[in-house]
Amino acid sequence: MTAGLPADTWILAGGVLLVAAILAAGFAGKVRIPGLLLFLALGMLIADDGLALVQLSDVELAQTLGTVGLLLILFEGGLTTKPGDVRRAAAPALLLASAGVVVTASVVALAGWWLLGLDPLTAMLIGAVVSSTDAAAVFAVLRRAPLPRRLSALLEVESGANDPVAIMLTVGLVATFTGSPQPSDWVAFGLAQVLGGIVAGVVVGLGGSWLLSRATLGPTGVYPVLALGVAGLAYGAAAVVGGSGFLAVYLAGLLVGARVTQHRREIRTFHDGLSSTAEVGLFLMLGMLVFPSQLPPVAGPALLVTVVLVLVARPLAVGLCLVWFGYTWREIVFVSWVGLRGAVPIVLATFPAVAGYPEGALIFNVVFFVVLTSAAVQGISIRSVARVLGITAAPQDLDPVTSGRPLVGTATEIFEVPVRPDLALAGRAVADVAPPCGRITAVVRGQETLDAEAQVELAPGDVLVLVVPRRPDAARQVTAWARGETVAEPSSTRPERE
Repeated sequence: MTAGLPADTWILAGGVLLVAAILAAGFAGKVRIPGLLLFLALGMLIADDGLALVQLSDVELAQTLGTVGLLLILFEGGLTTKPGDVRRAAAPALLLASAGVVVTASVVALAGWWLLGLDPLTAMLIGAVVSSTDAAAVFAVLRRAPLPRRLSALLEVESGANDPVAIMLTVGLVATFTGSPQPSDWVAFGLAQVLGGIVAGVVVGLGGSWLLSRATLGPTGVYPVLALGVAGLAYGAAAVVGGSGFLAVYLAGLLVGARVTQHRREIRTFHDGLSSTAEVGLFLMLGMLVFPSQLPPVAGPALLVTVVLVLVARPLAVGLCLVWFGYTWREIVFVSWVGLRGAVPIVLATFPAVAGYPEGALIFNVVFFVVLTSAAVQGISIRSVARVLGITAAPQDLDPVTSGRPLVGTATEIFEVPVRPDLALAGRAVADVAPPCGRITAVVRGQETLDAEAQVELAPGDVLVLVVPRRPDAARQVTAWARGETVAEPSSTRPERE
């Protein structure tokens, strides 16, 4: 007698794959190989053309799961994008995310038609599918290779905002196969995608931020789950009005990350883990979809598409878009090189196949090869290219110092402020650094907890514990105070009244 369930094998396989993928990611980090390469390789190894341990033949299911994974990655990207970066990079990033995508798609399509002899629609579909950079790949690169805020902000906002245009082009071109859309249909579709995505993202993001900041739900662990619900509402609301759910989710993440301070640490930690898991699962799944035996016949054409994309289309698009904003030629070259392709093009490559397009398999295999080559060549060489071009990271003085933890059942928050050498707190006595609101309750030094007496001198490595009245700008005030950007009132360290 047994008590086995049908899901047992799948749960075991999923656990083994996740453990193997995470270990592979750790190894990739040590040897500076993009993790997505190993995830894709692992997926191909266990699929039909490899060990045949797992079969995934349902392209439509893979497309659905891929969409969910992309949403999780985009929402986390929005949560961690700083409002100041958005303001700094909005104009050039949005130009890259719109006109830049169209230029890239057009150049690749022209090369596919002229150099490879592909029929015009197939060439245009390949150009549209590979036209956007990948948020997951770009965010992963930026974590491994810190860049000046001017460039990292540009790349983050561009990679989060350029998917809707690529999706619009891909869906529109697939529609030309299944129907006969007129130019007016394209215009209406594009406007609906962009405007619907913006409206849905802003409305749901503002409403979700208000709810997360005001609602008292008990355990802090429920707030990250509520934020996940906000992401789902943003996507669904955009879909209902014909807008881009991808754009809506990214905007909702931006607003929640910027406006919600009380549970920011828990929300970001939860979604960082969720995004990492989605990224691993996404690339594993996409690796299972491809048949390695089908790649050699398309290697030549795919390599030519990659060369045109990396050395012609992307640099041309970046140069035309950034030359108006005072970027140096070194910065333009570097941004061109960081145009990584990843999960987004592979997921988009399933659209023609799901629609029954005759060359759907060819498009998927070419795009998969392009992504592999882009990750292998560009992903591995990012740091070397930055060093050769003299692109060095600026001091990270804009990073947040701390975030608050609410005391359940009270109107106060607890802040832990690490005393770094670059902060204005270092080397000063407690009496001289009274915060503008709230009070210092303890100084943690190593394994010892000191009373916050006036004469205690703060040293790098100490951790200050503050009790602060709950207010929307508490984290910003504490951060500014720790950096010495505000003048503290020395008369009192008592908490302000509500």
